[in-house]
Amino acid sequence: MTSALGMDQFCPIRRVGSGDKHHFFGYYNKSVIDQSGRYFLSNRVQKMTEDLTGKEVAEVGFFDLQAGDKFHSIGTTTTWNWQMGCQLQWLGGGENRQIIYNTRALKGEGKVYADFCSTVYDVNTAEQRTLPLPVYVVAPNGEFALCVDYSRFQVTHKTIGYNATYQEPVLDLAPADDGIYNMNIKTGEYELVLTLDQVRNFQPVPSMDKAIHWVTHLEICPDSSRFLFIHRWTERVEDEFCFLHRLFTANADGSDLRLLECTDHPIPQLMDDFDPDALGTFDYEKSEFQISHPIWKDNQSIIVWGPHKGAIHYHLYDDQTGDAKVIGKECLIENGHMTYSANGRWILSDTYPDDKTHERYLFLYDVENDRRFNIGRFYTDPSLGKENRCDLHPRWSPDNRTVSIDSVHENIRQQYLIDVSELLNP
Repeated sequence: MTSALGMDQFCPIRRVGSGDKHHFFGYYNKSVIDQSGRYFLSNRVQKMTEDLTGKEVAEVGFFDLQAGDKFHSIGTTTTWNWQMGCQLQWLGGGENRQIIYNTRALKGEGKVYADFCSTVYDVNTAEQRTLPLPVYVVAPNGEFALCVDYSRFQVTHKTIGYNATYQEPVLDLAPADDGIYNMNIKTGEYELVLTLDQVRNFQPVPSMDKAIHWVTHLEICPDSSRFLFIHRWTERVEDEFCFLHRLFTANADGSDLRLLECTDHPIPQLMDDFDPDALGTFDYEKSEFQISHPIWKDNQSIIVWGPHKGAIHYHLYDDQTGDAKVIGKECLIENGHMTYSANGRWILSDTYPDDKTHERYLFLYDVENDRRFNIGRFYTDPSLGKENRCDLHPRWSPDNRTVSIDSVHENIRQQYLIDVSELLNP
């Protein structure tokens, strides 16, 4: 069947694992499956949804896809959220299978953020060690991670924050002693490479003067030399429509900072008589001013949902020149969690739920032929709300033959594998 946006070509799908416990991975930008294709990362919890306080325990582990999806537990954590999990991810750059995830700091383990650190687990030896900062993203070469303050998210963007152990810290608007840290995975040594004060004062605009600032959506390019991030600021943290956005890149050591896009604009929502409750759960994700979900295509190109020269699309930016071009103008018309296949021909992405059907599409876009294939459609319970929702967050397998998602379409939070090999290689 063909729709206005693309052709429906649903692919074989199966749930990973069984039983009545809930499993999920989290974000879209990391591979769930190891390089061998055997082990499949997962968080395991007792409930499909609940409001988190920082005391809820998530079991961390992996399924063995070659042994009947047997689940292997490697530890637990209380530093997690429904959107990103505990930033569980494989460490690249080595032959050994190692996993890293965020944990709650005990006995002074958290060197910068007293409540949070991270744990590295070796699948082959079952050995584990603690690193002094919580990670956001690990470099593809496995040598370093970029780290930020999850307590700042708890104030500015609670969906991806972690609760403090005892009391939430008092935060400055744009401190000169916090921002983005670069942490060595092998040694645990770390350096503050870019402060929030530096970002705030790089080509500043008046709307920043009274606002609180933070960085999010950090991603490292394939050769691990540069990273991107979104700088956000607002005077009203409780209303996402009041968020303002800029897209940046920088070298791994914080040097050569480049501003690719700024969406500073007047905000009607700051008026005293504006009612934020009049907005739908996902209206902000569909805003025409949103900069969202940037990801590297290669070492020089970045795809992002965002506005450029007054029009919002999937845009592909050149990191060297700052030039941007529209991708899929006629059929990629709303925000999604997008990533490129290794050869750059295919874009994997999803949509947010339809306001009436509460269904979201999973799709592949053929860049060469400008064609969209809807490979799945999944219902989501609208009562889950903003912070407890379950986005599909599609992720490629290392060989690009399989796609994995999180979903609640069976009224249980689970992970699924979708075979796309026939579509990509007919």
